[in-house]
Parts: sequence; C-alpha cells; structure tokens
Amino acid sequence: MKKNAPTLHDVAKAAGVSIATVSKFLNGAQRFSPTVEATINSVVAELGYRSNELARSMVTGETKTIGVAILDINNPHFTAVVKGANRVAIEAGYTLLFVDTEENQARELQLLDTLSRRVDGLIISSRMQEADIKTVINYGKPIVFFGRLDTTKVVSVASGGQRGGYMLAQHLVTQGYKKIAYLGFAKSRWNSDRLAGISECLETHGLQLQRYEAQAPFASEGERLCSMIMLGKEHPDALICYNDLLAIGFMKEAQSLGFRLPQDIAVGGFDNVPYAEYVSPSLTSVNLQSEGMGELAMKKMLDLLAGRETEEHTVLDPQLVLRASTTGKTR
Repeated sequence: MKKNAPTLHDVAKAAGVSIATVSKFLNGAQRFSPTVEATINSVVAELGYRSNELARSMVTGETKTIGVAILDINNPHFTAVVKGANRVAIEAGYTLLFVDTEENQARELQLLDTLSRRVDGLIISSRMQEADIKTVINYGKPIVFFGRLDTTKVVSVASGGQRGGYMLAQHLVTQGYKKIAYLGFAKSRWNSDRLAGISECLETHGLQLQRYEAQAPFASEGERLCSMIMLGKEHPDALICYNDLLAIGFMKEAQSLGFRLPQDIAVGGFDNVPYAEYVSPSLTSVNLQSEGMGELAMKKMLDLLAGRETEEHTVLDPQLVLRASTTGKTR
C-alpha cells in the first residue's frame, strides 16, 4: 500500500509547533527563533515534505530564484532592468521574484528581509543608507547592487552618468544654449554623477549652471515645478532633467503655458525610456542601457552563485540620443 505523502499537520506535530507557525515559516511570512527554524527544517528533511518549491528549498538549500528589488515598476527604466535580468535568468534556469518598493524607503528593509528568505541571491536598486545596506548584506545572500557605494564593498553595476551628463551639456552648448539649468533629484545616488558631468562641461565653457530640486522622480513633479522654473524673472533656455519622466512632465506643462520647445527652452533627460521617442517634440535623452544593466547584474549574480570571480564594479557606457526637444533650432 502506497504511503501517504506527509502533510503540513505532520510537520507541525513532529516539530512540536502549530500548523500556522510551519506555514508562515515555509512561506517566508515570518521569522522565528533559530531553534524553531532549525527544528522545522530538520523535520521537513526527515519527512520529505514537499508542498512547493519553497519547501524543497529547505532541503536542498537552493530555490533557483533570484530576488530583484526595484524602486518603481511604473518607471520604464526599472521595467527594462527587470526585462534584461529576466532574459539571462531564464537562459540559466532561474526565475525572478521581484518587489516594487514604490520609492518608499521606510518599507525597503522589511521587504528585502522577507524576500531574502525566499531566494538564492538579491539584485537591488535602492536609495537606502549604507548602514541599512550593511544590514541587508548580513542576511548572508549574494548581492548585486545598482550604483557604486561610498564605503561598503559589494558587487555592483552602473551606467556612466557623469559622462552622460557631460555629453548632454556639451550638445546644448554647441547648439548655442547658454542659460542651462538642471532639475535634479538629490535623494538618488545617480544624481551626483549626472550633476558632476554637467557642471564639469559648463565650467570648461565659462557658463553658470542654474539648479532646481525635485522631491520625486515622477512626471507629475516635473509638471508641478514647470511654472516655478519658467515664470520667474528670467527662465533658463535649456533644462536637463534627472530623468525622462521629469522631463516629459515639464514639457507637457511648458507647452500648456504657451512656451515653444525647443525655441523657448530645450529639454533633455536621462534613461531613454521607450516613449521618449513618441512625445512631442521627441525627447533628447542619455541612454543608460537599462536592459544591459539588468543583464549584466544577473550575469554577475550567476558568477557569485557559482563561486566564480567577477569584477566588483562595472560601468556601462552611456549613449546620447538626439531628438527634436534640443535640436529643432540653431541659436
């Protein structure tokens, strides 16, 4: 007579805990004391309990799943990052489990803690402080991070924001624009690189940079700030935005206020999101190779999981994509 497969009840009874405790632990919903967790793992292995892939992982130590934490799934940049990582993961027999932190730093640690217990490694885009990142490192899972950290050593991938900023500023200068401004987002690690490249370029040409600050990297924020930038005593004749979403929101409002683009103000951004080509006028942008960053991050993760050496920090070359928002008029 065939022996019945062990049930959740069997595991709970043998471990001396409740069914709810076993379920929450196996599904990564709650942490328990090391003794309780070790007991459940031991019973799962002894009974051969298999409810799902997660239970199997308690025995083998592998989930064949990589966790990806992104800041905003509505931002096409992050969608492209996930797409690139997923392409490499599928080829290697892995699946992705991703969380959207929704630009909410207060939730990041909690989400990453839960995610870390269900995956073999973590690929992370985050604005959290380095002290919190060290906490994530202590989870004991391989990590690949987007962007270089100041003091914490972790394998990372980035795109050349400083070079991209220089290239975009240089393009505007050669087009004859002189009152160039930057709408930045200081909460982002990427912001300082972009600002440094823009500033370096303008300094070589003896030009001053006007600066404005966004509180969020969204199109609605670019739209909100437009009147403050454009209706002042003397508005810039060119604006570089931290990302394409800010730029697109700004452009929409500028046109509703009666300004012509690029005749009254030229606008450029970063990320080269897919619909930058389809707004009117089409948006000049620095292509930061979002999909390529995702692909490279996943390749580095596979190296870490296999115990292979991988370059600690890799920077992809940016590409300047020229469109009508900056090239419609020679000044």
